Amino acid sequence: MSDYIDLHSHAVPAVDDGVKTLEDSVALLRGLGGLGFAKVVTTPHIRTAMFPNTASGLRAAFATLEGQVAELSGLPELGLGAEHYFDDVVLRLLSEGEGLAYPGEHCALVELPPQRFPLGLERYFFQLRVRGLRPVLAHPERYTPLFKSTDDLDPLLDAGALPLLDLMSLVGRYGRLPRRAAERMLEEGVYYGAASDAHRPGDVEEVGEGIERLRRLVGDEQVRELLHDGPRNILAGSIDD
Repeated sequence: MSDYIDLHSHAVPAVDDGVKTLEDSVALLRGLGGLGFAKVVTTPHIRTAMFPNTASGLRAAFATLEGQVAELSGLPELGLGAEHYFDDVVLRLLSEGEGLAYPGEHCALVELPPQRFPLGLERYFFQLRVRGLRPVLAHPERYTPLFKSTDDLDPLLDAGALPLLDLMSLVGRYGRLPRRAAERMLEEGVYYGAASDAHRPGDVEEVGEGIERLRRLVGDEQVRELLHDGPRNILAGSIDD
């Protein structure tokens, strides 16, 4: 096993569109461990109306999972965060400390509407930073405004956003345009980290293919930066601007 750190996955059973059973959770975690992930921070959705999870409810579900897998060998170390779908309700939760930041409480995973960025988004991100919480941006290559150009991402980077690559984007899981956008943003050096966004055991094969594709595109040193150094810094809060 390597020492990769996965900061985006859906391994808590029956709380969102991720795994539904303990058996699938264990299979997913074993699979990610087999790819080299020594730590998996699972990030269930918090999304108004669709996945109206609460921090307390997710902590309870995660504690149950931890207890159920405690005696099993060969699993990665577990941590809990959440994938916050960015709207006014979720912004308020994050601002008032009722979201679910990554372990360490330095950063939080944020998902944007896929078709169009909310107006004033960079101002909201700056407000989060003022409150001591840095936004980690889930799968930017999957957002329509970034398919052809990274220009619309620049104000968010200036506001402190840390882009996180979805590895399966590199092997066409979400289509040709996200794949090309991911390749372009890798070439531009946009990403701070990379993650699986795995929802089920069947995703592990494509995540592994994504890691190998990433290695062919950027080399071993950059793979380590994206799968270990960047995620480690996010959890530790040791991020250089």
